[in-house]
Amino acid sequence: MANAYDVIIIGSGPGGYIAAIRAAQLGMKVAVVEREHLAGICSNWGCIPTKALLRSAEVYEYAKHPGDYGIKIEGSVTADLKAIVARSRGIAHRMNNGVGFLFKKNKVDIIWGDAKITKPGEVVVSKTAKKPVEPIGPIPKNTLGEGTYTAKHIIVATGARPRALPGIEPDGKLIWTYFEAMKPEEMPKSLLVMGSGAIGIEFASFYRTLGVDVTVVEIMSQVMPVEDAEISALAKKQFERAGMKILLEAKVAKVVKGANSVTATIELKDGKTQEITADRMISAVGVQANIEGIGLEAVGVKTDRGFIVIDGYGKTNVPGIYAIGDVAGPPLLAHKAEHEGVICVEKIAGLPNVHPMDKLKIPGCTYCHPQVASVGLTEAKAKAEGRDIRVGRFPFVANGKAIALGEDQGLVKTIFDKKTGELLGAHMVGAEVTELIQGFVVAMNLETTEEELMHTIFPHPTISETMKESVLDAYGRALNA
Repeated sequence: MANAYDVIIIGSGPGGYIAAIRAAQLGMKVAVVEREHLAGICSNWGCIPTKALLRSAEVYEYAKHPGDYGIKIEGSVTADLKAIVARSRGIAHRMNNGVGFLFKKNKVDIIWGDAKITKPGEVVVSKTAKKPVEPIGPIPKNTLGEGTYTAKHIIVATGARPRALPGIEPDGKLIWTYFEAMKPEEMPKSLLVMGSGAIGIEFASFYRTLGVDVTVVEIMSQVMPVEDAEISALAKKQFERAGMKILLEAKVAKVVKGANSVTATIELKDGKTQEITADRMISAVGVQANIEGIGLEAVGVKTDRGFIVIDGYGKTNVPGIYAIGDVAGPPLLAHKAEHEGVICVEKIAGLPNVHPMDKLKIPGCTYCHPQVASVGLTEAKAKAEGRDIRVGRFPFVANGKAIALGEDQGLVKTIFDKKTGELLGAHMVGAEVTELIQGFVVAMNLETTEEELMHTIFPHPTISETMKESVLDAYGRALNA
């Protein structure tokens, strides 16, 4: 039957499109249902285009201080907001088209519309009423449409959307989500950011670098609450040094909209209140999974706290139905979704030695300035588990390459089990640490001990040498500090 598949995947984001490609590689007949744009939020509105914005801000910051590098620039340096946004959107279009090419190359069918699971093994696709915030790339030719489709296996990869707090709902004009924050029509003079997770702090960093007066309000006791407290504190100092205002253990209690500004009432930890008026506000208080309207209740798929419940291989409680990525719960990261997609499909295919997802070995990266990256247990969590630990630290200020780059503010922190030498966690703040963290991720996957890391030769001069020195420091053997 033309409408019969081995696997149908609902959603073409990082998890969905990677799962589709891997399934096709394994000889399965595959279709992906998409209602909005190929490549999902990550490539169109999240991971990739935000990094383009941050790169522009980084270059602007360097250009403002050429003398630090022995360079002279005649005249003033200005940021062209329209060009910055256009560059970012162009990169999003390129990513979108790239996924379309990969589907064609791997013979993955695209079904355009809203998907609903009517029973195990059956998906009904109807014409979508969803309008993209911005059309990104044309709908590929030879795309299938409305109809009933069958598959032995159905994978839900519908992702998530910004969460809204009652009474402080984004309106797209004065109160933004990441959609509006990515393509402002004009640069605000002041900005209030509610939430200091990865999304909030990255946009706070971008706008502050471009000269906006930025205030961040965080309900928890540290910025980037999931990170190691010591790393978070060092990052906060650098954010504040750059001119960012940060209120911790504070809550946005009320927002009053003006003609072209918002006034927020902030409840502080001492019980007092403070009013802040800003041109614009970004709501970055997390996301919620897209579980509505796809038939989960009708077929009995179990959910918990708004996410689909799965095992380590993406299986739900209903045979033949799976879930991957943000819709299946935290951590809500594109690389987690991609790996889940591969695991799920390889398990479906019956490949041997498919390992379940180990969430302790998923790296987290925040691309603010300075960057923050981590994997494994924080020091506090290791102690809470009753672990007897060794902790190593090495500052960028003692690293030759960091000094040469003019990026000497940073720290690498490593946590080991004192008895076994097992690497339990690694945490970093500083230049390019999002590129460095994978070394520790590989080490943890290989069950590397401190001895093996100490015997590993790191190239000189590189910032990566801070990684080895941190290991050495945990055992009282640091050489350059």
